[in-house]
Amino acid sequence: MKVISTNLGKSTTIQWNGKEEQTGIYKYPTSEAIQLLKEDVAKDTVIDRKHHGGTNKACYLYSADQYPYWKNLYPDLTWDWGMFGENLTIEGLNESELRIGDTYKIGTALVQITQPREPCYKLGIRFNDSKIIKQFVQHNYPGTYIKILEPGAVTAGDEMVLISQSENSLTINQYYQFLFSKNKDPEVVQLILSNDALPEYKKERLRNSLKTQ
Repeated sequence: MKVISTNLGKSTTIQWNGKEEQTGIYKYPTSEAIQLLKEDVAKDTVIDRKHHGGTNKACYLYSADQYPYWKNLYPDLTWDWGMFGENLTIEGLNESELRIGDTYKIGTALVQITQPREPCYKLGIRFNDSKIIKQFVQHNYPGTYIKILEPGAVTAGDEMVLISQSENSLTINQYYQFLFSKNKDPEVVQLILSNDALPEYKKERLRNSLKTQ
């Protein structure tokens, strides 16, 4: 896997339900190395820290391989890397192979795979079409958030190298499908609850939902 583009965003004003809001989803390529920090990316914009940034969502990665699919659906947009709000556009990123808990070296940073991206209304605003939210869920290639184990610099052309694979086989793809499926696979439930790298609040939410069933 290789870094195709490093992307940063500035605060952008949008209209939502008749009100002005700020968002950092509008990210664009930068020619400089970006610094991955413990809770975010240096010089990037994170507005809603309840849902973005923080230890388990310090940086978002999306696959360059998925861009042709979306360009075909939205040919009239002005396309560039960073369209999905990702800080790192990665060639060869495959969510069916990424295990939650895997550790990678990217540039000089050491990172861990933590969870898929779940789309919100701001992706619809970015694409000027709210239908993309449902399409994004159905396409099942959500990209991944990472935890920064060792801060470092990343630049375009850097390789994303596997350092250690999680013994828990839960993949980003599996977990993403599970989140939106009506019938919850018991085997996947056990993988989720026993995965040390998955944020605890995610597991607690699942435990609570199981109690009510």
